[in-house]
Amino acid sequence: MAPIDVYGMPLSAPCRIVNMTAECLGMEYNFKMLDLMAGEHMKPEFLAINPMHNIPTMVDGDFVLNESRAIAAYLVNKYGKDDKLYPKDAELRARVDQRLYFDMGVFYKAFGDCVYPVMFGGDLPGQDKFDKLKEVLGWVEGFVKDDKFCAGNDDMTIGDLALLATYSTLKFAELSWLDLAEFKNIEAWYEKCCKLVPNYEKANGEGATAFGGFYKSKASA
Repeated sequence: MAPIDVYGMPLSAPCRIVNMTAECLGMEYNFKMLDLMAGEHMKPEFLAINPMHNIPTMVDGDFVLNESRAIAAYLVNKYGKDDKLYPKDAELRARVDQRLYFDMGVFYKAFGDCVYPVMFGGDLPGQDKFDKLKEVLGWVEGFVKDDKFCAGNDDMTIGDLALLATYSTLKFAELSWLDLAEFKNIEAWYEKCCKLVPNYEKANGEGATAFGGFYKSKASA
């Protein structure tokens, strides 16, 4: 099997979802750095691959796919030796799917609303944005109660990898108004997941740390 290509940048939490999925599957992959800030995603050669010019973008032979959570599901469906990362049981898969959509539309959005205006300019977030993120974290705290993974099961899934990419990025941003120690279930789940992802630092940790450093440099400017 030839390695897949993953176009992206380590700062991007969604790109790291794909990296972690590939690592958990024991797949070889070429991570091709694409610097959005330098406009590399708008170059003709990348637009020929993905006219939507977003990351991550995966190339597997003649098959091209964007959207991180769709890529993660595809990789498990095609290359997984079993279905633990993306269970085939209808109810369990529905919960995993819900966590994936929740991560994209609720968790990552609430986090982004608090940090992206600081990083890239715009009106600074108000208390309502901070309160929303705390509420969302409370929901995640419930997902992983009783030492379970996010779908209420005993095995890590791509739902966990998606939430892990977001949470680790939030954690290293070290938001001054947010005490993550309040979320004991999440912290225990986070430590557990980090140990289960092969080559975790390469796949996610280094990028989350770099994002945190970038955010803190802007927040203190």
